Amino acid sequence: MKTWIKRTALGLAAALGLAAVAGGAAGCSHRMHGGPGFSAMSEQDAAQFKARMIERAAQHLDLDAAQKEKLGALADRLREQRNALVGNSDPRAEVRAFVAGNTFDRAGAQAFVEAKTNAIRTGAPVLIAAAGDFFDSLRPEQQQKLRDVMQQRRGGHRGG
Repeated sequence: MKTWIKRTALGLAAALGLAAVAGGAAGCSHRMHGGPGFSAMSEQDAAQFKARMIERAAQHLDLDAAQKEKLGALADRLREQRNALVGNSDPRAEVRAFVAGNTFDRAGAQAFVEAKTNAIRTGAPVLIAAAGDFFDSLRPEQQQKLRDVMQQRRGGHRGG
């Protein structure tokens, strides 16, 4: 699967659910790139993070209980998808292994890409459904507020 398709699928899911919580999402996103991060959190830490994220979004978008529940389901699907993509290994170490020898490990690289592609292909329908359920549960003014936040945050986590 092409890189832009992966980025589009993940970007759509992340943008719909997590763009509403600029501070929380930025903190989470920063931690997700290498080192101990979102996927390395204990279940208790992840549950606390999810609760904080939902409360921030609830305050920002004035969510009701049903909308909070749908956002929680979306957060769960996002975490599941990320864990499926990253797995229990270090993706950077896997990529470095492709060039560790005298020749590029084409078979290893192909297997790596296929595993990531399959993870996206398998998880995307559930993730898209959760994102759609959350977005569709929003009132028109909440949807517009979410669009406005997404527009403000274009180009990076810090608005760059």
